Amino acid sequence: MLLLMLAIVLITAGCSSQGNSPANSGKSAEANSGAGGSEASGPVEITFWNLFGGGEGDFVDQIVDGFNGSQQEVKVKTLRLESGEYYAKFGTALASGKGPDVAVAHADRLAPFVKAGQLSALNKLTEKSGFDFSEITDSNVESVSYDGNPYAVPIDTHFHMFYYNKDLLGGAGLLNEDDTPQFGEISPEGFKQFLTEIKSKVPGVTPFSVNTPYFHEPFYNLYYQAGGSILTDDLSQADINNEKAIDVLKFYLDLYDQGLSDINDKTPWDTFHSGKSATWFGGVWEAGWHLGEEGLNVGITSIPPIFGSETHWAASHTLVIPEYVTEEKQVAAMKFMKYFTLEGGKIWAQAGHVPAAKAVTASDEYMNLPYREEFVASQKTVKHAPKTDRYNAIDTVVKDVLQAVIFKTMTPEDGVKGMEKDINEILQN
Repeated sequence: MLLLMLAIVLITAGCSSQGNSPANSGKSAEANSGAGGSEASGPVEITFWNLFGGGEGDFVDQIVDGFNGSQQEVKVKTLRLESGEYYAKFGTALASGKGPDVAVAHADRLAPFVKAGQLSALNKLTEKSGFDFSEITDSNVESVSYDGNPYAVPIDTHFHMFYYNKDLLGGAGLLNEDDTPQFGEISPEGFKQFLTEIKSKVPGVTPFSVNTPYFHEPFYNLYYQAGGSILTDDLSQADINNEKAIDVLKFYLDLYDQGLSDINDKTPWDTFHSGKSATWFGGVWEAGWHLGEEGLNVGITSIPPIFGSETHWAASHTLVIPEYVTEEKQVAAMKFMKYFTLEGGKIWAQAGHVPAAKAVTASDEYMNLPYREEFVASQKTVKHAPKTDRYNAIDTVVKDVLQAVIFKTMTPEDGVKGMEKDINEILQN
């Protein structure tokens, strides 16, 4: 009788265990506590929004495919949006709490989202994902940090270099034996003299293409060289109504007036690429395009310190995680961001951008790419946009006023005075 009763108890306990508890309950509980999926639940799926098209988009696809194939814990699904509508849709997604789990954002676009509490601080995710911000260059980390907390993982720095047509400079007698430009005196007047010699000795080409359609970028390059800033250090007031800004604007106006640059050129990047201009402040992302063109003999070096210093404009692509994303997917997203930066950076480097990961830029693989030594040197002297949530509005004011100045509907003096007034109104309101 006792043996019979014991058998009944054991059978009942066995049925209860199988019927009322989920299978593999131990594994499921463990999987739900982190980013990794289990054999039963599968990988954690995250959605990745980005705005990269063309060749850059192809590189991103390679990185995503590489990550998905490198492990089985996380699966990334990509959604590519048009760049012109990207931030409107991303802002709506953040406000509604429905959208991507990880997304691309420029460093100068972060501040409004951080202030609104819409992005996740990432320092809390480093231990769970195995990522360390010390693996990123200091200037990149600083550009995405607020109150000491990083809110994005930078994947690159992008800025301008001095591109020059070796054949045209050689024809003007302005090429050194090592194929570097023979600038002469490095100063505003010295640079104008350099361009004047090109004009006189190589007629029929533009000595220096200026990015008139996006004039704020070449302006920032030389204004930052001169020691200028858009805002005061405490970000409370405009700091652009000064002689430095006026001098830079007059310098560019002289280039246009003397025929050293063409103010009516709406596609200066194509003008240089087609061999119709001798020099150009081009983005690092253009390197592959220009260097890969058969018959175009291009050299690249840092922008000469025309206005005294080597400081110049820069921006950065970053990866962010919205605050609404669940902890499980945040950790999964951070693992993807780690891969994109450290492993994908080797692929992203081919797009021309300078990868943010120290190990990538220090590698022989990277340094053996054309002119990357010069890229790394220039990256060390960049200046990022001020970290204010009003920057987009401020930048729009600067762009509009600069166009009025270079097309002479406003004097440089009135232009910087107007910018100061408008920027201060933005900051105060």
